[in-house]
Amino acid sequence: MPSAVRLREDYSCEELRALARRSKTVNQSRRLLSLAAVRDGMDRGAAAKIGGMDRQTLRDWVHRFNASGPEGLIDNWTEGPKPRLSAEQLAQLAQIVEAGPDPKKDGVVRWRRIDLKRVIAENFGVDFHSRYVGKLLHKLGFSHISARPRHPAQDERIVEAFKNVWPAPSARGLPRSASDQSASTYPASKGLLRP
Repeated sequence: MPSAVRLREDYSCEELRALARRSKTVNQSRRLLSLAAVRDGMDRGAAAKIGGMDRQTLRDWVHRFNASGPEGLIDNWTEGPKPRLSAEQLAQLAQIVEAGPDPKKDGVVRWRRIDLKRVIAENFGVDFHSRYVGKLLHKLGFSHISARPRHPAQDERIVEAFKNVWPAPSARGLPRSASDQSASTYPASKGLLRP
């Protein structure tokens, strides 16, 4: 069985516990207390349980502590990979989506993710999966629900003339619901009466 990784000697168990008390980070405090238990001579499995981890994880933190001291026990969350589109490019994409496609140039009457994927590749030289294009649109504040597309040759005057301009039923003097009707208006036949 391999030997345990040696803990650096410049911190005593009392100093490690004092650092754990002063620490503002809970995870760092847990790790410091586990290391203090190791310094006291407790076996590594029991010391790992004090910090809520297993022996292998404690071994990894011992390596970090030996390399960087107590600061090495702080979680170092990264911000993730660098975005593939800059803020200016995202603003340009938002303008493209907002303006809508040109049927003659783009060949479509409304944007789909696959169409925007092609536009992003042409304009910015970045190839995204079409599902990620949907996530990107959501981050920009766009919804997947879109207005019904209009035909480019649609005449607004013809559309207005075609619309139903009848007044509302209440304006024509008709009752609004069945509860407004009296029984004498629509007599029920004898076969439909219920006891």
